Formats: sequence, structure tokens, C-alpha cells
Amino acid sequence: MAKAKAKEKEGGRKLVAQNKKARHDYHLLTTYECGMVLTGTEVKSLRQGRASLVDGFVQIDGGEAWLHNAHIPEYAQGTWTNHSARRKRKLLLHRAEIDKLASKADESGHTIVPLALYFKDGRAKVEIALAKGKKEYDKRQTLREKQDRRESDRAIAAARRRQRALAGR
Repeated sequence: MAKAKAKEKEGGRKLVAQNKKARHDYHLLTTYECGMVLTGTEVKSLRQGRASLVDGFVQIDGGEAWLHNAHIPEYAQGTWTNHSARRKRKLLLHRAEIDKLASKADESGHTIVPLALYFKDGRAKVEIALAKGKKEYDKRQTLREKQDRRESDRAIAAARRRQRALAGR
């Protein structure tokens, strides 16, 4: 228990939720780390490791960044103070970052997606990215490159094992 607290105080990053689908569906151009305005029951629910970013997206509205459709389930021990699971949450970014994101997101084909939700130094953070949607052939090409890289790594590892076996004789 003491080690976990010490690790968290050292600046450890405790991952709560990750959006792997976003890395598959989008070309990520730039990433930003930002804080969130949360209620107490949302933080307690996140500390239990419960959240989902699959349908989430970020929208700039009135000079403020808002995270929509991120699912943080209600806290089990919460009472009438519990939060709604899919409410929109305000993101904390610098004015220059918001302006830059807003201008880029207005371009055709660009969107802002959440990538990860985590605790850093005891504070809830969300990693967002300015992204451009991939076409279907881009997705297939990315998968093909990944498979080719995996096959070449396996071949290299097998060759090294054979060399070690021959050298050990």
C-alpha cells in the first residue's frame, strides 16, 4: 500500500481508460494533456478504474473545450449527489491551445478525440488529439504494415535462437 502511494507521489501515471479505436480510425496529428472539471462522485468512480472513452469526442463551444459522451458510471456508494454517467465535462486548456484546436477542427475531415483518461500526481487528466479520419484503405495498410513488422521480428528472433544454439554446441 505504501509503495503504491509513493509511486503516485513520484508522478506515476495510473491509467483508467484508453481509446484504442481512435488510434485505429484516425491519423493523430497533435496530442494535448488537459485537466477536467469533475464532481466528487466522478473522481471516486474513476479511482475504482471505471470509465469508457469509446464514443467520446471533444467540441469547442463558446471558447471552451467540452468532452462529450465519455462514460463514467455512477458511483455505487453515491447518494442523491451522484452524477449522470454521460454528461458533458469541461476540459481545462490554455486559451492559445483552445484557439489552435478550434481553428484546426473547423477544417474539413479534422476532429478532436480523447485517447486516454488517467491520474497524474493525483489529478484526473485526459489526453486528447487533433485527428484526421482514415480511409478504409489506410486502415488496411496500417494493419498490413503491423503484420509485416511482427513477421520480420519473429524471423529475426528465430535466426538469433538458431545462432545461439549453434554457438552453444
